[in-house]
Amino acid sequence: MEVALVVLVVALALGFDYTNGFHDAANAIATSVSTRALTPRVALGMAAVMNFAGALLGTAVAETIARSIVDLGHASTTTELTVVLCALLGAITWNLVTWWFGLPSSSTHSLIGGLVGAGLAGGLPVFWDQIVQRVVLPMVISPLLGFGLAFAVMIGLLWAFRKAAPARTHRQFRIAQTASAAAMALGHGLQDAQKTMGVIYLALLSIGWANPDTGIPLWVKLCAAAAISAGTYSGGWRIMRTLGRRIIELDPARGFVAECVSAVVLYANAFVLHAPVSTTHTITSAIMGVGATRRVSAVRWGVAKNIAVAWVLTIPAAAAVSALATWLITLW
Repeated sequence: MEVALVVLVVALALGFDYTNGFHDAANAIATSVSTRALTPRVALGMAAVMNFAGALLGTAVAETIARSIVDLGHASTTTELTVVLCALLGAITWNLVTWWFGLPSSSTHSLIGGLVGAGLAGGLPVFWDQIVQRVVLPMVISPLLGFGLAFAVMIGLLWAFRKAAPARTHRQFRIAQTASAAAMALGHGLQDAQKTMGVIYLALLSIGWANPDTGIPLWVKLCAAAAISAGTYSGGWRIMRTLGRRIIELDPARGFVAECVSAVVLYANAFVLHAPVSTTHTITSAIMGVGATRRVSAVRWGVAKNIAVAWVLTIPAAAAVSALATWLITLW
């Protein structure tokens, strides 16, 4: 029974990773595609490769997911696996709902919400202090930082190129966007693939198939990297339209700045703070920041409001689905 549950958890985790890939493909490439710096297929291929590479660069975020959300240390193996299974069900459900409506919500927070909801429904302790410190605060600070930095850098760039010929400048930034999109895709893999690694690691630890002293097995890293890359290459056209055009019409310079700032925020959180932040929140706020330099009214704040509502609902909605799944499985 326990072996079957582990296999099911691993399969669902990789399924979640795949949905994460196509749900969040827009994070890395929407700006480059909307400014015609890259064609959609070339952009998706590049993003898939960089997602795979980024997923193999570290495990600190995965360790945070595995050890700092729900206390599984004193639960039975069956309870542990049930909680992880239901957390994934909640996260996948929310990913599919928001993808269907074209809303760029956070796969990161849907998974964390799923773990919290399933853990509470399963009667397990939740590390609230760690969640506040490593999830809630970065969730608030990262978008604000993305907006502020993007706004400031864009103002500086506009001043630096104020006398340059517009057509030539646009061509140069369109070329530069190839590098900035790659950097953003690397950051996406670095952040998001590690969440799946953390969930699989949890399941393996519960049944003794992983050693806590040696860390996450290589095969888990490779499988998670492959799943998110495959999902990314399959595309995420609904959300790509929202990020690339519905918030604001981007030009190459603004797309370049939004991607660079987002990549820096993702790297800082992964390597320095070890915090699982949302690539969706970061790039969306950066796009709003560069857009606001044109004029405040240039940003379609109605679309931004709908996105913000999805952000707020993500953790409680995923938690509710996972809690319901936990109760149903427990009764059954």
